[in-house]
Amino acid sequence: MKEELNLVKYITEQVVTYIETPKEERRTVVKEPWSTKWFGMIPIGLTLWRSNIGSSTNEPSEELVQHVD
Repeated sequence: MKEELNLVKYITEQVVTYIETPKEERRTVVKEPWSTKWFGMIPIGLTLWRSNIGSSTNEPSEELVQHVD
């Protein structure tokens, strides 16, 4: 019985929160890319890993050289 009351309380809080927020704020939904939605952080990690492999050289980058001088 106590669990049911907690569920009713939670649902009531969510409904009240939804009703109190303005329509404009409720409509601003950020849509995530399908690759992230289906595969999580794996595509982002692979993209970062691939970009690091292509730019990895033994020479320091230009940004580091400018900061040292």
